[in-house]
Amino acid sequence: MIESIKKTAQSAVTALQNAGADKAQANVSYTITHEFNVDGGEFSLFRTLFDKSLAMTAIQGGKKGTVAQNRYDEETILASAQACLEAAASAQPDENWDFAPLSQNEDFVQGEVKPDTDKLFARCQELMAAVRARFPKIIMEQMIVSHKEIYSAKANSYGSLFSTHEGYYEVSLMFSGHEGEKASSFFGSGVITDNLDRPFLELGSLEKDLSDVEKQIETTFVEGKFEGTMVVMPGCVASLFYTILSDFAGEGGLLSGTSPWKEKLGEKVADERITISLAPLDERIVCGNRVTGEGFRAENFDVIQNGKLNAFVLGLYASNKLKLPRGKNDSFNVVMAPGDKPIEEIIASIDRGILVGRFSGGQPASNGDFSGVAKNSFLIENGKIGQALSETMISGNMADMLNKLRGISREQVADGMMVLPYLAFDGITISGK
Repeated sequence: MIESIKKTAQSAVTALQNAGADKAQANVSYTITHEFNVDGGEFSLFRTLFDKSLAMTAIQGGKKGTVAQNRYDEETILASAQACLEAAASAQPDENWDFAPLSQNEDFVQGEVKPDTDKLFARCQELMAAVRARFPKIIMEQMIVSHKEIYSAKANSYGSLFSTHEGYYEVSLMFSGHEGEKASSFFGSGVITDNLDRPFLELGSLEKDLSDVEKQIETTFVEGKFEGTMVVMPGCVASLFYTILSDFAGEGGLLSGTSPWKEKLGEKVADERITISLAPLDERIVCGNRVTGEGFRAENFDVIQNGKLNAFVLGLYASNKLKLPRGKNDSFNVVMAPGDKPIEEIIASIDRGILVGRFSGGQPASNGDFSGVAKNSFLIENGKIGQALSETMISGNMADMLNKLRGISREQVADGMMVLPYLAFDGITISGK
């Protein structure tokens, strides 16, 4: 199968060149998904899905055009090549568009490429039984557990050709807590893994998330408004870093000139205890990306290293445009170095604050100012986690926050996609009724 996928990618590049492209790239994939569904606490579906994907990109006269299809027979490839050149013809020219030059072509195999569907179903049953026994107030609104086997190839007109054959299991849960007429808000949690050696409940933060949601059936309000400490759970750290890396270190903020870090490469932007890496090759990341969108072999790199801005998160186009170094991968496999204190000790040092599991708010301002609702959260008072909170407003500045770090937990949560600790930040405005 993988040889067929590689030949298809090369054929698509040839078709683009024959249609008049100066430079061309093609991505081809074939995915087989075996999936179990649970709805309302009961198994509702088992299905097998087959998906094809073809993406073709042409650069002609400095103009770029892209076409995507869910088929890649010869007729579709030829028609897509013509459509791709037509899309390029109507685009604005920009000399910075390009693809990766030829380096060393490679074939990657990773994960568990073939599923054990019997054991997968047994693990699903085990998870449902454990939730019913240990978290009786939880209703599993939806559970989707699947295995994905993916064949993919990327080729370009420089002669570059990479292929990947990978497989992994994915668990996605949506649940809420109920007691009589009272109910918590919905919460989603998930993991990916390349084996079925351990019960799903032991992976990532699934067990803690279920426990927390049971405690959130009964909530209280924060009285008044105060400045305190925000402790961010690992799952919420992920969304926090997505915003920071995108707006401050990513292409959007740098190309628009709005990033507060645009002139700070090599300078201190955060507490020296903070090191943030994009690391798809980390052994705790499951089937991390091996090839970038432009066809470079992916490498791990530090965006922030000991508080200093070490690199921007830029693809080849933005790198060329801004005359800045290219990011060595384009994943969001964030790995953050742990601290030296357990989370209990960090919380014990807090007079008053909030423990946040999820944040709902609009896009932060270009300078990093944010305001929104802390969801799935708990009050912290006198060094202890207290009552679950009804939706509470929090506000601050993300750029300043990184320099007001109280602590990083020794504990990390690895969910197959990221490896993140708890973080505690001072100087956050917390508002109740």
